[in-house]
Amino acid sequence: MSLFVIIPARYGSSRFPGKPLVKIAGKPMIQHVMERAAAAPGVAGVAAATDDERIAKAVAAFGGRAVMTHGALRSGSDRAAQAADLLELSSDTLVVNVQGDQPLLPTQVIGQTAAPLLADPAVMMTTPVVAITRPEEIGDPNHVKVALSAENDALYFSRAAIPFPRDGETITYYKHLGVYIYRREFLAAFAGLPTGRLEEIEKLEQLRALEAGHRVRCVITEHDSPEVDRPEDAARVAAILQRTAVP
Repeated sequence: MSLFVIIPARYGSSRFPGKPLVKIAGKPMIQHVMERAAAAPGVAGVAAATDDERIAKAVAAFGGRAVMTHGALRSGSDRAAQAADLLELSSDTLVVNVQGDQPLLPTQVIGQTAAPLLADPAVMMTTPVVAITRPEEIGDPNHVKVALSAENDALYFSRAAIPFPRDGETITYYKHLGVYIYRREFLAAFAGLPTGRLEEIEKLEQLRALEAGHRVRCVITEHDSPEVDRPEDAARVAAILQRTAVP
């Protein structure tokens, strides 16, 4: 099975308009994300899926591939599904949806997240999660938390801090990272599902799968991937890149 990465990239973010093009360490963020994805072992190809010519032109300027998709799509996964159709990806492709706000995505995460799909044909969709180490992220709705089953299937994703330690127990909170891997046929089926009530409330597309009775296998990784939700996050990522740059 081949891995093909699709990076949904909208210009009109309500929280941070133009986010894919924000410059971080001299490059537009979409370039950082595409370069990280392309460096992951086993990835056969990478494309940005966008509805905006400015993003498509920026991607072309650094030699990347962009696919123009419709503007009125419900989520990044719906955009990835349409891009997979336009790219005519084969039925045995594992489609990797990397959200465009992941400029520091560790290359190991894609392989780790793909492993359950390669090992078990019954697994249709996977996503990575990481233990939260920064206390301020627990209550931050921009950092999505997840409750897990004994087999690490998602029980629920929420912007709230879950689970709630009623008696003050010490617990580990797990944060969802912005990567999904779908079997090609399941991605098409997912895009055909109606919008879920919980998906609409939380504004989390992965809840559509849970509400429809599908499993989402979570992969616990030790690698965090700071997201860029706000302009100050871009400054934090730039500082991390500066600290980790090879002299």
